[in-house]
Amino acid sequence: MTDLSGPNAPSAPVASGGLAVVAFSGGLDTSFVVCWLRREAGARVVTVTVDTGGFDAAELEYIAARSAELGAEEHVFVDGRQMVYDEHLAYLIKGNVLRGAVYPLCVGAERVVQAREVAAVATAREADVVVHGSTGAGNDQVRFEVAMASLAPTVRCWSPIRDWNVRRASSAAYLGEQGFPVDASTKDYSINAGLWGVTIGGKETHDPWGYPPEEAWPTTVDPSSAPPEGDEVVISFADGLPVALDGVAMSALDLVEAVRARAAAQGVGRDIHLGDTILGIKGRIAFEASAAAVLIPAHRELEKLVLSGAQRFHKDQLGDLYGAMLHEARHFDPVMRDIEAFLNSSQRTVTGDVRVFLRQGAVQVRGTRSPFSMLAPELARYGEENALWDGRDAEGFSRIYGTQQLLSGLAARRGEDA
Repeated sequence: MTDLSGPNAPSAPVASGGLAVVAFSGGLDTSFVVCWLRREAGARVVTVTVDTGGFDAAELEYIAARSAELGAEEHVFVDGRQMVYDEHLAYLIKGNVLRGAVYPLCVGAERVVQAREVAAVATAREADVVVHGSTGAGNDQVRFEVAMASLAPTVRCWSPIRDWNVRRASSAAYLGEQGFPVDASTKDYSINAGLWGVTIGGKETHDPWGYPPEEAWPTTVDPSSAPPEGDEVVISFADGLPVALDGVAMSALDLVEAVRARAAAQGVGRDIHLGDTILGIKGRIAFEASAAAVLIPAHRELEKLVLSGAQRFHKDQLGDLYGAMLHEARHFDPVMRDIEAFLNSSQRTVTGDVRVFLRQGAVQVRGTRSPFSMLAPELARYGEENALWDGRDAEGFSRIYGTQQLLSGLAARRGEDA
């Protein structure tokens, strides 16, 4: 076990009196980091907490108080929720992004905003080092450090938890010795909450055959216990983004929260994603994303009404690429701005209303309407006569349309007979 204090303590990449900016959650690992930097390295510390939708008022108050008692000279709070929506979630909605066809990227976008705001504080205060609490196992270390390298390349980025292989028991023991006792017990599940959803890791998620028990899901009603009569919501979109719920205009943040609450009460939004991590290993995570479970299928169905087939095809490809690159810490690649421009352009006619029925965990889109609808019942009805062509036109089209397949069949038969 690493000696964290005394003559054999490891050294830090910041001199005594130097300034360290710490991405601070108030949890065990980042509390250890702040305390160690103050007590062992003699560094000055500024803590930064970026709210991306996962904290309530009491938690934010606790985090600020914790920073002060650990010895930080300043605590900076940033409300990053609107940034998460405007710069990331808006494009995930426009792109109908679901990684592995299920996961709406509840975490990746938040890390970009958090790293950017921490980088801004570090740059403004001319910090010597930026410190985060990631371990060496997951995606977040890569996301944070790639973002920092892009935004503040002259500032050293450091994770002592990872680099020194500090275990939770060691962090807790050190804090206790310094007069800051903590509960070092390992919980069954790791919960990460944000604006777009909640991720749940641990126990059953490590087994591809396992499924978390009811008590592991923190925000949604058990689908089997949800009201059997269900709930219908009407989502109004303008230029590809939701703007009203049941005819009531709302801000983006209020609308996401309102849809989340309605859907969670119906047991909507639970799922599990199994996929590839940035580091190349397989990962599995449970999640609750009630708002995304409603808004993405509603948006996708409205697009079917107003976009051409070619628009939808190419947008689907680029939406998948956009989601993959965001998830894999490549948000700052210039191609992402190009894809965003395409997504924005594609949404010029994605305006209208969508009826969505929610019941016991299920989501069903029941209807769409738009002033830009490409369904034209006054001209044509599927399977019936229409004003655009007559039977002779259809017969000729069918004959011409099958030409390539006819020639391919003839060629294959000639080859077999040769």
